[in-house]
Amino acid sequence: MTGIFILLGSNLGDRMSNLKQALNHIAAIAQIIETSSVYKTAAWGKTDQPYFMNQVIRIETSLSPELLLSALLDIEKQMGRERIVKWGERLIDLDILFYQDEVIQTNHLTIPHPQLENRRFTLVPLAELAGEQTHPVLNNTINTLLDVCSDPLSAEEVTP
Repeated sequence: MTGIFILLGSNLGDRMSNLKQALNHIAAIAQIIETSSVYKTAAWGKTDQPYFMNQVIRIETSLSPELLLSALLDIEKQMGRERIVKWGERLIDLDILFYQDEVIQTNHLTIPHPQLENRRFTLVPLAELAGEQTHPVLNNTINTLLDVCSDPLSAEEVTP
């Protein structure tokens, strides 16, 4: 299954509410086809911060990858995201993981999302929706990437 996949993450405030609010905003610019479960994970990269809630969604949109990125950044800004420190705490984070089978490398946009194969918090919810999808650069399925992922951090499913 190919598609457009977005990772949602939050580690400030009411994390679950932040994810729901982001979903409502995204629904105004795209059709949400399916959503993964929500997963609780420790912070990756910069570890001295609160835990994250993460979720992956599959959407359909007529927006180009560049316009989708712009719309997602606008949603982050509307919700109050401040970019202070790389990999720092954030009210909401919206990342394009895949846009169909496209491979894009510009100054502002990289698709597939860089390092997704090294991040269990991304692979676990992505595998729930698209485990058999092949990464267009690495030529492995998401399930295979998850099986060989060296990220030691767990991703625990949160019950609603």
